[in-house]
Amino acid sequence: MPNEKYRTVYSTDPDFAKQCRTCGKHPCVCPARESLPPGKQTAAVHFEKKGRGGKAVTIVKDLQLTDADLKSLGKTLKQTCGVGGTVKDGAIEIQGDQREKIVAKLQSLGYRTKRVGG
Repeated sequence: MPNEKYRTVYSTDPDFAKQCRTCGKHPCVCPARESLPPGKQTAAVHFEKKGRGGKAVTIVKDLQLTDADLKSLGKTLKQTCGVGGTVKDGAIEIQGDQREKIVAKLQSLGYRTKRVGG
């Protein structure tokens, strides 16, 4: 049986929530992520509506980019489509069904693309 006696259920320590998702430490001891060049990556682009109150989003994921590069790419895609969006958990979410525009822009930037889902 795991150490149930010392399992944290709730903590008021503000640093507790800042633990790394990968290594579980604060500060993170994971090696720094590096961005791969666009030609060596395949972006998965899919459309999702479920669990969003009927709102549709286009999600771009499976990119190995640093956080700064991911935000920069997200900004470029939002400007291309003329809509809002965000970067969450290593994925770029763009409002609406923008799959064709996003695939065209990613291919012009040198990324390989794959349409995932229906």
